[in-house]
Amino acid sequence: MKSIPHHIFSKKIILALFTLLMFQINFAQSKVKQIDNLLNKYTEYGKFNGSVLVSDHGKVIYKKGFGMANMEWDIPNQPNTKHRLGSITKQFTAMLILQLVADGKLDLQAPITTYLPDYPKATGDKITTHHLLTHTSGIPNYTSFPGFMQDESRNPSSPSAFVKKFDSKDLDFSPGEKFSYSNSGYFLLGVIAEKLSGKTYEEMLHDAIFTPLNMNDTGYDNHPDILKNRATGYEKNGNSYVNSRYLDMSIPYAAGSMYSTVEDLYLWDQALYTNKLLPQKYMDMYFKPYVPAFGNAHYAYGWGVGKEAIGKSTDSIYTIGHGGGINGFNTNISRAPSDKSLVVLLNNTGGAPLNAITDAIRSIMHGKEYNFPKQSTANAVFAAIQDKGIDAGITYYKTIKDSENFDLNEREMNAMGYQLMQADKPDDAAKVFKLIVDEFPESSNAYDSYGEALMALGKNDLAIINYKKSVELNPNNQGGIDFLKKLGVDVSQYEKDVVVADSILESYVGKFEIAPSFIIAIRKDGSQLKAQATNQPEFDIFPKSETVFYLKVVDAQITFNKNDAGNVDSVTLLQGGREITGKRIEE
Repeated sequence: MKSIPHHIFSKKIILALFTLLMFQINFAQSKVKQIDNLLNKYTEYGKFNGSVLVSDHGKVIYKKGFGMANMEWDIPNQPNTKHRLGSITKQFTAMLILQLVADGKLDLQAPITTYLPDYPKATGDKITTHHLLTHTSGIPNYTSFPGFMQDESRNPSSPSAFVKKFDSKDLDFSPGEKFSYSNSGYFLLGVIAEKLSGKTYEEMLHDAIFTPLNMNDTGYDNHPDILKNRATGYEKNGNSYVNSRYLDMSIPYAAGSMYSTVEDLYLWDQALYTNKLLPQKYMDMYFKPYVPAFGNAHYAYGWGVGKEAIGKSTDSIYTIGHGGGINGFNTNISRAPSDKSLVVLLNNTGGAPLNAITDAIRSIMHGKEYNFPKQSTANAVFAAIQDKGIDAGITYYKTIKDSENFDLNEREMNAMGYQLMQADKPDDAAKVFKLIVDEFPESSNAYDSYGEALMALGKNDLAIINYKKSVELNPNNQGGIDFLKKLGVDVSQYEKDVVVADSILESYVGKFEIAPSFIIAIRKDGSQLKAQATNQPEFDIFPKSETVFYLKVVDAQITFNKNDAGNVDSVTLLQGGREITGKRIEE
């Protein structure tokens, strides 16, 4: 057999390597083009306005700005635009805490009164910094307090003074018992860090993280500071935008006060693969999955960690990430250690579907099928109403509501109706709310909104019918009950407590599989029935009748179904206009 001359063999290897290299380059270029097309479409549909960075195997493959950083001056978003981060701040707070642990200044398992002697001992002696880091402390979340946004969020406060807003409140549960997201816990972590370091939280961030990593476009967002390339925060108002409500940044503090750029967050991501900030022992603690949290994710220290499906495939990838939301901004950072990839999305119009965008980008990177954005039915209809009037708008709605190219969202439709109400067009608003009632006949909120418009038109008889329907669907709709009172209706039937026999309540205890990996567990505590869905907090449920129970925290109800033998064998969950029945799997 003749041997191949060495020079010919070498040329073949070089040709093969060149061909492989060109394939990889073309594939990478194809991915970048798909990502660009995806984000352009989201921007075109008014669903994204901000800055993006994507890296693969540690290298930036895409970074770009979309829409306006400042709409008044037509200043576009860029990769170096500074956005408020909201709760992405928490991962930086957690890093500062672990640095104190590594320095021997803090014990994660010690009661927080060890470091905050003025904190009420009745609760503080039971709570550790580990509880604060993992949202398992039971401290009520201050941003959920009634009237917080209206009464508290605009007023500056020192950290020590603001702690008094929540430190004496009863715990929602015993520390360590469950996961319940609490900004209060991360606020306290900032106070502890200041106490132990002798520096302000802002100084700690700069000295321990930003300066070592050359994150020169990242900081604590003080209102008086003049920041070059700062994005303005906006909120959707129908098809247009308004400036977001003012928020004094001393209030989010260590739970959400930072700003940054996608480029600086890439520096942060890369540093987390090293030991520049922490020895490996503590880096492992930083990312360890401690408690079940959102969906399939567990909560580590300032991060959600777990496997995520890639697009429409059955494949999954382990990610480390967190989202953020603060007046006028929403943000997301998603890291995948297996391929050292990163997706950072910083949006300055609030409410963008960043999880869906992140999922689509990851699908593109892995060559999987993904969901392309759809146009908002509400936005398209509102534009038609503004252009040609309400009747033309409704006609257009009927032609597109079932289209695969449009997304029909109850919340967006409802917001459009209220925008018409605010424009002093209650007749137009009533017609829109009627569309929502027809499309979402099991939504308490749909009937409530329709009732309000009818009442504004003086059609009280019809308003009463719709308010009654709303309250029947959600007995906790106190606003609906109050309007019925105002309309002269006897509401005593709605204010009576339904009493269900103890033996019947006992028969409902068990677990019900609503969907794969989504189970609702029912338990009885005294005469109170409680429900807990997979990776969700536990809530009290209240009887509308002997078999139908409702939640006060959300517009949802649970019906217990009996088989022919009279035994409870399933439940039906009604939420957001959808009914899902789940079989009993355990008593």
